[in-house]
Amino acid sequence: MRPPLLLFVVLLAAACSDAGGLSESAGGVYAPGPSGAPDVDGLIVGHRLMAANEAELALAAYGRAAAEQGMGVDTLSAMGSANLRLGRLGQAERLLRRAVELDPEFAPAWNNLGVVLMETDRAPEAAESFLRAFALVDGNDDSVRDNLRRAIAKRDAALYAGEEEPQEFQLVRRGPSEYAILTAL
Repeated sequence: MRPPLLLFVVLLAAACSDAGGLSESAGGVYAPGPSGAPDVDGLIVGHRLMAANEAELALAAYGRAAAEQGMGVDTLSAMGSANLRLGRLGQAERLLRRAVELDPEFAPAWNNLGVVLMETDRAPEAAESFLRAFALVDGNDDSVRDNLRRAIAKRDAALYAGEEEPQEFQLVRRGPSEYAILTAL
């Protein structure tokens, strides 16, 4: 045999053997991790991916966390937040509502639910959601305070706009080239 062909045959045999190489029992093509090392928490990975604006990857990491840890309030809220960032408002709302049902004291879920409600033009309900979040953080979160302020302003603007009745104007001539506009009060 020629030397290059012999080298190929030896490498192929090493890769197929159970004594290491690229076999399934040796961890495949990936280097084995340290033995006894703890698994990486999917929630932490997801939070880091969200911070890096990788919501789709974060959602996958949150899904792995849910498979390992179950659908707790942290996982539900995180998955809802990722769906919110992806514009999947219906899915986000369902997950966030489950989170606040599971733990009514979890302010981030109330805040994010309020954001979903604002995005779907439900300002009165959003204001209630932000108000709960604001109370849970004792008013010490500027973003929750700002969200509450916006929701109340939008809610109140809608209320006041609905109360106005259309006014009727009448044009009255007051001379050869002078006109006045009269309204009924």
